[in-house]
Amino acid sequence: MTEEFAARLPLARNELDRDAEYRSTPDLGRVLREDPSTQFLPVHGAAMLRNADGTLRFVPAESVPESAPLVYLGRSLSDAADAPAGTRFVAALVDADTAARIEPDTDVWENLRMFGTELSARDQGLAVEAVAMANWHAVHGFSPRTGSDTEVVTGGWVRRDDQGHELFPRTDAAVIVGVTDRDDRILLGSNAAWDDDRYSLLAGFVEPGESLEDAVRREVHEESGVHVEEPEYLGSQPWPFPASLMVGFRARALDGDPSTVRPDGVEILDVRWFSRDEIRERAGTTLMLPGRTSIARAIIEEWYGAPLDLP
Repeated sequence: MTEEFAARLPLARNELDRDAEYRSTPDLGRVLREDPSTQFLPVHGAAMLRNADGTLRFVPAESVPESAPLVYLGRSLSDAADAPAGTRFVAALVDADTAARIEPDTDVWENLRMFGTELSARDQGLAVEAVAMANWHAVHGFSPRTGSDTEVVTGGWVRRDDQGHELFPRTDAAVIVGVTDRDDRILLGSNAAWDDDRYSLLAGFVEPGESLEDAVRREVHEESGVHVEEPEYLGSQPWPFPASLMVGFRARALDGDPSTVRPDGVEILDVRWFSRDEIRERAGTTLMLPGRTSIARAIIEEWYGAPLDLP
């Protein structure tokens, strides 16, 4: 991954030491609460609070009830106005009642999808980690093996059931591909869940026992009928909505008539080739492209050759 391409991936930036060894500290929740320098980040689903200057808003330990799951996020690697290097950060996973007590104005709670590009590298790393872990905790309150409640241990990074079985966070790998044809046009598809004028790159989850490159070939062909060659890795970005790692590729369509593309008709309702001229003329008006937070936008801009002046 080149530095130029990496700079286009806002959710891949980070200035945080995850400090995994510290997660095993005995009675870590109490230790963190009693340390006045610890910063608590309230997280409600994928939503957080920000200060007037756009930085993440932290709250004192006493604002977080003892019942709220805590996730130790790590230590900062650089000095900032609100916290020196070495400061420890904790995500407090709050329910609706606690969120309302912390900040009753629901409009102030913002979704990471909407402001990820506006955060510093430190805050972006904290936010992505916190949202990913909040999503994992939300669906692992019960053991899949015993059906019993699970308890939060190891700094929020493990849940354990009544028979000692441990559950660990998982990340789902998905490939996303910038496919170009012999005329260097890019292939975009419109998902069944979107408005008719919204298009993005083709993407899909990696199946068990499948390499990333094979996933590229399979997903592109399944969704568009196009066979590709020479998948080339570009870079990756976490996408914690709820638990994905987006692995970006570019690939070339095999020789053949590019007019034979066809959508799968289930997930993708339309698929077509776009030239740079068409992107320049239609983007933002009759053609809606992925937002700046996504790796899809970064791959499209890498092909286009410049940033697109769009939200």
